[in-house]
Amino acid sequence: MLETNIDDSTGEVLGFIVDECMRYALDVFYTPIFMKKNRPAYKLSVICDLENEQVIEDIIFKHTTSIGIRKIPIERDILDRKKESLTYEDSEYDFKIVSHNGEDYVYPEFESAKDLAIKYDMGLKSAFDILKNLYEKKEEI
Repeated sequence: MLETNIDDSTGEVLGFIVDECMRYALDVFYTPIFMKKNRPAYKLSVICDLENEQVIEDIIFKHTTSIGIRKIPIERDILDRKKESLTYEDSEYDFKIVSHNGEDYVYPEFESAKDLAIKYDMGLKSAFDILKNLYEKKEEI
């Protein structure tokens, strides 16, 4: 994990940094913190593979005022996962299926739920519910 504190950045810049880092990272997030003299700031955290460490450091140094990056070795456990698509009302929707201890958990992809919500002018939560039900009915067949 690469981490740095940033105390002089706008939300737009942080959003840009997250997008740029996500091109090479496994995960990117920032956390509100307070630095010395109670200055509000953000801690930028980037989880990446070692082969992408340098390119991510270059992004951080190029686009922020950071003058140092902490490098913290970490381990992570990840669940087995697969992707699946289903058709509903002539549109295709994507799902992520993860497995843990013999149990499968199905998660509609955000972009699919968003597309459904926009297409039918419904709430995002309702779109997630419809997609989840669609997948469960597929399993019953």
